[in-house]
Amino acid sequence: MAARRVCSAVLAIGLLLAAAVAAVPPHLQLVTDTDGGLSLDFHAASCPQLEGIVRAAVQAERGQDVQVTAGLLRIFFHDCLPQGCDASILLDGEKSFGPNASLQPRALQLIESIRAKVHAVCGATVSCADIIALATRDAVSLAGGPSIAMPQGRTDSLRPATNAEVNTLPSPFSDVSTLLGTFSRRGLADPADLVALSGGHTVGKASCSFIRGNDDFSRRLAANCSAGRTGKQSLDVITPDAFDNRYFVALRSTQGVLLSDQGLAGDQRTARFVAAFASNQGAFFDQFAKSMVKLGSIKAAAAGEIRRNCFRPNGRVSLDDVSALIGFAASA
Repeated sequence: MAARRVCSAVLAIGLLLAAAVAAVPPHLQLVTDTDGGLSLDFHAASCPQLEGIVRAAVQAERGQDVQVTAGLLRIFFHDCLPQGCDASILLDGEKSFGPNASLQPRALQLIESIRAKVHAVCGATVSCADIIALATRDAVSLAGGPSIAMPQGRTDSLRPATNAEVNTLPSPFSDVSTLLGTFSRRGLADPADLVALSGGHTVGKASCSFIRGNDDFSRRLAANCSAGRTGKQSLDVITPDAFDNRYFVALRSTQGVLLSDQGLAGDQRTARFVAAFASNQGAFFDQFAKSMVKLGSIKAAAAGEIRRNCFRPNGRVSLDDVSALIGFAASA
């Protein structure tokens, strides 16, 4: 009897795996076109409702927590830099590794929530990677930032980035040479890209332990942060919830929070951009929009798919599914 139950469980799991793969239309199981064919109207015919669904969802979430803008920006950056913009950041193995362990849960869940709404209306035509890009675009503009002409047409990775790839992400303690090298290797060789994208910190926060603490200002900041209730410090000490150029104004006054931020104001390769953006918000917005498009166009390393759940590849059965089937077979 026990052997029969085990056989039933194995058969049930096998059937579930086969059904999961069969349930995906053949043209969506694997998208082999990796020529980087992104365009602004990629989904215009297949999902004309996409833009409205994404913006409404992000706006509603910002009504609950304005920090979702920072959360989405960090997810977008952490997704694109290691192995291209492919939503690998949402997969187990990458989502919780190293610096990704502190990604904002609400922002992560928002992406899957938008995916479900979009697929309910349009079918599985829009990737989680595109949803990350579009949600981040809208979160920036809703926070007062620039409009970004973000191209679409990405696919979703079949695997998470490796630990080594994730470890290429910049550290809050990185110096300018390290930062420039990291960005250059991903096709962002212009120092203006590094400085402008660092400007996303205008709405960000960091743990108290990352405050640089190498002068009186930052030591006071660290002391106040440690005594606070949240354990977090806003990276823009002037207007922490608005997407503007005050982050750069603070850097010019030696009021940067992180070593990686304050270093930009003191290095001749980047200082002129800090000065330009501090004095001209329009110049910052223009460069930020251009640099975000460049970041969002980093090509994924391999062919991908359109995931039907942003948190796992198509055809992968969750442990909950397997447990339920084993329980059912055992009780049969």
